[in-house]
Formats: sequence, C-alpha cells, structure tokens
Amino acid sequence: MEQQTTTATPDQHTIDGQAVVPAPREQKPFRLHRSRSDKMIAGVCGGLAESLNVDAGLIRIALVALTVLGFGFGIVLYVAAWFLAPEE
Repeated sequence: MEQQTTTATPDQHTIDGQAVVPAPREQKPFRLHRSRSDKMIAGVCGGLAESLNVDAGLIRIALVALTVLGFGFGIVLYVAAWFLAPEE
C-alpha cells in the first residue's frame, strides 16, 4: 500500500495531516465616499483608497498622471466625485 501525503501551503493549517482551507472572508460592497481623516483637498482620493484597500498615495499619483496625460480629465473626475460622493 502506498501512503498518500498532503503538503499544505504556508498559508494553510493542517489537522491530522490534512490541509484545512480557511473560509473565504466576507467582502463589504464597494461604496465610494470621501474620507474625513485622510484628505488633502476634499478627501476623494482617501475615500477611494479606503474603498479599494490601497494606499492613498497611489491613487493621488494615478490622478495626477491622468490629469497630465489625459488633458485635465483627472480634475473633471475629481470634481465630479467631490460633489457626488457622500462624506463618510
């Protein structure tokens, strides 16, 4: 008889040699809002970063790049989000 072995990845736990897969985490639905704590002008980038679970600096860099490369389109998006997104 062959003995079957299971190898667990580093993020899995084993119980009696069998890999236990963790239950998936519940994700809250995406909701755009303006941040009160992480803001430079109106909190749009901070709120978007919280919703996407990324660093606000990356969102700000992307917005500046979109403004420069998109002939000011980033400013239009920012102002629209400022008026449409509720404050947290």
